[in-house]
Amino acid sequence: MSQPRQSRALLIVNTNFCSSDGDVVFGTRGGAKREAEKLSNVLSRLNYKVKLMHNKTAKEIEDLYRQERCCEHGEYFVSIISSHGEEGVIFGCDSEPVKLTRIFQILSSEKCPVLTKIPKIFFIQACRGREFDQGVVVECDSGEPKTECEPDCFSHYLSIPPQTVVMFACSPGYVAFLNIFGSMFLQALLKVLEGEERHLALNRLMTRINGEVAFHCQARGTYEGCKEMPCFVTNLLQEVFPFSA
Repeated sequence: MSQPRQSRALLIVNTNFCSSDGDVVFGTRGGAKREAEKLSNVLSRLNYKVKLMHNKTAKEIEDLYRQERCCEHGEYFVSIISSHGEEGVIFGCDSEPVKLTRIFQILSSEKCPVLTKIPKIFFIQACRGREFDQGVVVECDSGEPKTECEPDCFSHYLSIPPQTVVMFACSPGYVAFLNIFGSMFLQALLKVLEGEERHLALNRLMTRINGEVAFHCQARGTYEGCKEMPCFVTNLLQEVFPFSA
């Protein structure tokens, strides 16, 4: 009797960046490598076939997703990207941008029929802008808060292909925090995957991550008190349990 195919996980972590002429453009991302290795180990224990890649250029990142077209896939495809970024973009180690829509296009039904019915789950640890989230007061016995006119942060809402879930470390326009111990977002993901919450349906699992980051994490040092609010977009049509191995 043949064994069922393993689900696959692709982890891409960029820590060192330079331009084509050798100039350093972005800061080194201390803590990201060790964090990614821990995630790789956890996913392996959950019966994923994991590919962990370090410091890939923009072109190499696209090539890695193209290679998935030729692989045998199980029930799920999970991808974790940890890098510098902007809204809708992550950067290769050559400081060149890769649009997330480009990655999704590579794995679309037209380009990759093998993944058409397989849920594709992305966790993206990268900044989506330059604003710092100061947090909000969730309980207050004072007067009504002042109303301010702010731009619609979802005006550039990212469309995703069918059977795809994307979870971002932060809200549009804001920074995502990382230090030598790791990131708020991926540390929360690790905590969930290592505990009993991994058996939850994916949408509930992601909501738990939101709560963990929102209520239990805040920046220290230079950005003391700043917060982070993950968010996710999904167009799945049914509940899935990708980590209940």
